[in-house]
Amino acid sequence: MEPRNQTDVSEFLLLALTEDQELQPLLFSLFLSIYLVTVLGNLLIILAVSSDPHLHTPMYFFLSNLSFTDICLSTTTLPKMLVNLQAKNQSITYAGCLTQVCFVMIFSTLENFFLGVMAYDRYVAICHPLRYMVIMDAHFCGLLILVSLLVSIVDALLHSLMLLSLSFCTDLEMLYLFCEVFQVIKVACSETLTNNINLIFYS
Repeated sequence: MEPRNQTDVSEFLLLALTEDQELQPLLFSLFLSIYLVTVLGNLLIILAVSSDPHLHTPMYFFLSNLSFTDICLSTTTLPKMLVNLQAKNQSITYAGCLTQVCFVMIFSTLENFFLGVMAYDRYVAICHPLRYMVIMDAHFCGLLILVSLLVSIVDALLHSLMLLSLSFCTDLEMLYLFCEVFQVIKVACSETLTNNINLIFYS
């Protein structure tokens, strides 16, 4: 089977959870409920933190940023999944897939960084309670958020641009509900050693 250049690829096929048409409405309702609960729950956290002056501390600042990132990550994956379930069409365009890969990596990496930053914040609060507000001032908290965002974007762009060099065969089925970098690499026909090495060292 001859590989095709990635510019010839028009779409990928995201395999459904089940082929049973009777379960599709149930799955749609389930994922829609999960999405709405996720978005509304995180919006309530952001609203509570921003409206209460007592919560204007570094810990809650990082928590509200984590909640916003969680909304973004959910919005990157679930709406397309819901559209596919409703339309009974599991395809996603090549450009759409790469865009989804990039944003999933940005927000998932950013969530990990925020969890690390929150752990550091608790470490400073416990080990240096008297100097906590001096160490974790607004400038330093903003810098932590900015550095986390920049590193996440650079990491995601690196992996996404590496995917552009891959060639794909005619079998473009992915055993996943959304485009994810490991799955895209898995369906590639060309050499993926460099991509796999980058995933090991930069993920």
